[in-house]
Order: sequence, then C-alpha cells, then structure tokens
Amino acid sequence: MSNSEAIKKRIAVAGKRTPADTVIKNADILNVFTGEMMDGDIAIVDGYIAGIGSYDGMEEIDASGKTVVPGFIDGHVHIESTMLTPREFSKLSLQHGVTTVITDPHEIANVAGAEGIQFFLNDAEDLPMDIFINLPSSVPATMFENNGATLDAKGLQPFLAHPNVLGLAEVMDFSSVKNGEKQIINKIAMVQANGGVIDGHAAGVDKEDLNVYMAAGIRTDHESVSSQEGKARLDLGMYLMVREGTVAKDLEALLPIITAQNSRRCMFVTDDILLDDLVEQGSIDHIVRLAMEKGLDPAIAIQMASLNAAECFGLRHIGAVASGYQADFLLLDDLQSVSIHQVYKGGKCVVDKGEINKASFSEVRSIQSTMASLPAFHTKKLTENDLELPLKSTDCNIIEIMPNSIVTKHLKESVHVENGLFVASAKTDHLKVAVIERHKGTGNVGIGIVKGFRLQKGAIATSVAHDSHNIVVVGVSDKEMLRAVDEVLKTNGGLVVVDGEEVLASLSLPVGGLMSNTTYEDTYKTLQKMNAATSKLGASESFNLFLTLSFLTLPVIPELKLTDQGLFHFDSFSLIDIEI
Repeated sequence: MSNSEAIKKRIAVAGKRTPADTVIKNADILNVFTGEMMDGDIAIVDGYIAGIGSYDGMEEIDASGKTVVPGFIDGHVHIESTMLTPREFSKLSLQHGVTTVITDPHEIANVAGAEGIQFFLNDAEDLPMDIFINLPSSVPATMFENNGATLDAKGLQPFLAHPNVLGLAEVMDFSSVKNGEKQIINKIAMVQANGGVIDGHAAGVDKEDLNVYMAAGIRTDHESVSSQEGKARLDLGMYLMVREGTVAKDLEALLPIITAQNSRRCMFVTDDILLDDLVEQGSIDHIVRLAMEKGLDPAIAIQMASLNAAECFGLRHIGAVASGYQADFLLLDDLQSVSIHQVYKGGKCVVDKGEINKASFSEVRSIQSTMASLPAFHTKKLTENDLELPLKSTDCNIIEIMPNSIVTKHLKESVHVENGLFVASAKTDHLKVAVIERHKGTGNVGIGIVKGFRLQKGAIATSVAHDSHNIVVVGVSDKEMLRAVDEVLKTNGGLVVVDGEEVLASLSLPVGGLMSNTTYEDTYKTLQKMNAATSKLGASESFNLFLTLSFLTLPVIPELKLTDQGLFHFDSFSLIDIEI
C-alpha cells in the first residue's frame, strides 16, 4: 500500500466511512498535549490511530478501568551495556512499556567500526520496537588509547540514508569542538546538512562553555549531575536528558528544577543500564514511577517519557495517543504505580500481563551469521612479567573509585613496594589494575593502582571497558589477574571472576566481546551467578563491581583513568606517570 493510499484509508476510518481494524473502548486517555484526562474510543487502522471519539471496529477491546498512555521512549541508551543484542533487548524493554529507543552504538562501533553499526541496524530490523540510531561521534573516543576502528565523516556518511538513523550521538570531545578541529566539525556539519539532531556530552562543562555546544548546533545533554548544571542547560535552550541508569542516577538532583514552564524541554534516559537492573527494576517505567513518587506531576512525567523525546528527535509520528500518530500505547492498571496491563506497538498487543507475544518475534535468526562481520580478539600471549609495575618511589598517583559513580578521584598515596615492584595490598585496598590492548595485537598493557574495590583475594576481568573495550582486570595478585584474562580470551570476550586458579563464574560475551549470543533470560541467570561470585572475594557489595571496572577506562570522564597506553588525567587531558 502506498503512503497516499494509507492516508486515504486512515481518513476514511476517521470520518467513520470505514470501520477501524481495532477500537479500544472505555479507557481513560492521558492527553500529553494538554496534561488532562479525556474519554473516547481509540480507533486504529494499519497500525495508526485514525481517531478518538465514538467508533466501531472489527475488533473491539473493553479497557474499562484502564488508563491509556503513550508508549515510552528512551531518549538515550547504549544497548550494549545490557550485554544483550538489540533483538533480545527489545523483548525485555517492551515488557517495561518502552516501545522506542534512540541508541548510540559507539561501544560496538569502537570494536568493529562500520560493521558494528551495520550489525545493529540488521539485528534491529522487523522488531515490534523502534530502535533508532544516532551515529557515534567519537570513534575512537581519544587518541590516548587503542580501539578497533576509526570512523570519520566519510565513514559515517553512508548511514545517513538509513531511515532509522536520526543524527549524531553524544559529542564527547568538548575541547575539539571548542578548538574547531576538522574531524568533529566535519561530522557535525554533515549531520546538520542532513537535518539530523546532534547529542551532547557536557560532563564538567560550565555554563559559559555550554555556548560552544549550542553554537555548534548541539541541542541535548545527559551529563547534568546537579540542579545548577541542569538549569544551565535549560537556560541556554538545550534539551535536558534526565538520566537514571545503573551507575549514574541524576533524577533526584534534577527534579527540583523541572517546572510546568520548562518540562517540555526535559526527557528521561537510561544511558547505561545493566541487565539485572533492567529485569528487576525496569527502564523508563522505573524512572516515571520514581519521579511521581518524588512528587512530579503524573502528566508531566508521562509527557517527559514520550512526547518530549519524540519532538526532540523529530519523530512526529510517535509520542502521543492522538489521531495520525502510530498506535504505540500502554494500558495501565494504575497510573501512579505505572502498573502495565498491556503494551501495544503499531496497534498490536505485544505484551499482555507481563508476557511477551512470541508471535511478534516469529522470525528465526542466526546470531552466528550476523556476528560473522565482527572482529575476533588480537592479543599477544601474556605472562606475569607483563603485569609487573616497577616503581622507584612509594608515592604514587592512584585511581580512587566513587561507589555508584563513573567519576573517579585522583589520590596521591604511598604504596607497598618490594624489590622495586608494586605489590597489591588487600589491607590498604591498593590493588593493581591493568588494561590489555585487544584489537591490534600491539602488546600494550597499561598498569595502574586503584583503591575502593576492597577485594580480599582473587581477580575480576571484563572485555567491556568503555569506550575502546580493551580487556580490563583488577586483582590481588598478578597470577590471578593473568588467569582471569586468559579466561576472557578463551570465551572470546566476557566477564570473569577468579579465586586462585579456580574460575568461580564466567559470562561469555562473544558478540564483539560486548554482548551475549543467548536469550536475555539465560544471560540474566548467568549474571546473577557473577554477582554472587564477586561477594566470595570479599569485595564491596555497595556498588556493581563490573560496571565500575568497565568505566575505569573511560578517559573523557573525570578524574583519573587508565588506558592501554597508561594513566590518563582528565583535567590536563594527557597521560601522566604513575609515580609522583
């Protein structure tokens, strides 16, 4: 059916000349345009809402006692952080009322370049969820580390023709924008010429410097961690992305500045969320629920979870329960608790009482065939000598983790040295951390000292190491660290917990070293075993060890990080010596 024919058919249903395919009757509808509740039948044809009023349909659904709200939209999420492929991610997210996401696949792009982006686009096809992509702006994130690919404007340009590509994802390298450097300016100009939206990443950027982002056409930011930062973004005309993920939880800090006057410039995002949180707490539904518990008006909360994000990204066909909009909506048993009875996508019920409609995912796909274009690990064989850290002094620069934060502190403390080598100490909580380059076989091993994990024994390692995704390992002994790294390589990527020679738990992530090739249910079960295993090492249980470890390698976040090339200081934006 052509678009003109579809419009004519929709008009015929709206004008009551033709019965609707489906009519939802007797529900209370939350109007996200006015913030008011309204009555009326919802007439649906060919996946779109044709009208709200009094309608007859070939199928009529009695929704008495239910509240209808638009399907939720996550305005910024890294699907790879869930360790699921887009297909498995959609199965779980739909159960939480999320019918659309805007994702930045810069994790898989840093591993596999254009092939990684194409893998995402392919895996997201024909799903009962809209997965839109913003093209990664920073591959690599910095020049102070080795990743798997480089994507310049020319490499990104072919993807702009894809209907599911919306714009340019979080521009992280603020200094390059401020200095007008060619690489990033070319990407921004190319996307703007194509009518795309450009996301910001203004971590630590003050109000005056935010003008640089605005002048460049960057209109969103998800890195506000205080009311002052959030207000600065709204004052200058940016969209404020209110983030509530697994580590970064900014909702409580930002809620006080959200008002009826400025809320239309605000939306909810998860950014990075782990699978166990997605299963146990939820996604955007969890954020909406939490916001209303903390006093946000329900109409504003739902609006931020739907219409605002849709308008921000130019998605004029979604975000509201209204004539002419795609029939993406939720039937809620209770608005205040966001108790989801059913989820509709394109007019079809895809979730009923918490159960996914498996017929919506009827096509059988071989993940092995779609993985074929993704690169394998290229890492030189390591020995314990490769993990040695020679020191002339006991005074060192140390990474101190901040529980439940991706930001670290820069400590200067004395450490234990024997025979000119650093020796980890569980007593002082000075542990060794290493980043092993895995893309090009360089043999690079960056070594540092970290405080805050509180491991009493053993080691943990992961190939999820933002954003270049080399292997990162922390441990009490070099032998155990080496054992953990060997196990990561054996499984072609993954998470590992080691105690002595014993592997206590292992989660294989063979899809680029980032994602599982099994179902979300099986992956979740294994992840629970991983979390239980870390507690056996005497580690802190007040934060997620693996997620914290994976962000120790992200140099574009303050304050002290570690790459395969060494210790990196955010403020000076340079590598520094480990000794003071």
